[in-house]
Amino acid sequence: MAPPKLSPEQRAAALVKAAEARRLRAELKGLLKTGSLSFTQLLDKAAEDPIVAGMKVNSLLAAMPGTGKVKAKRMMETFGIADNRRIRGLGDRQRDALLAEFS
Repeated sequence: MAPPKLSPEQRAAALVKAAEARRLRAELKGLLKTGSLSFTQLLDKAAEDPIVAGMKVNSLLAAMPGTGKVKAKRMMETFGIADNRRIRGLGDRQRDALLAEFS
């Protein structure tokens, strides 16, 4: 399947939108790492913002203070969360388990 045909203006707008989404995700992960933003606050933001809701759980867990890639992977296996799961795809039990872990 070929990508959609976009005009140069549409392509430029899409590139700007994608760059803004990446910047926002990086900023949120930075806030998590410094402790300026709690995991609960992030989940509340995800309910309102589709860009935040599309963030991968694995990268968020790795950005939490005291949690690295290995611990994040172990947590995801423990809670039954797939490696490619995004915030919007978390089930109630998974969400509750993560909230209990980080609150």
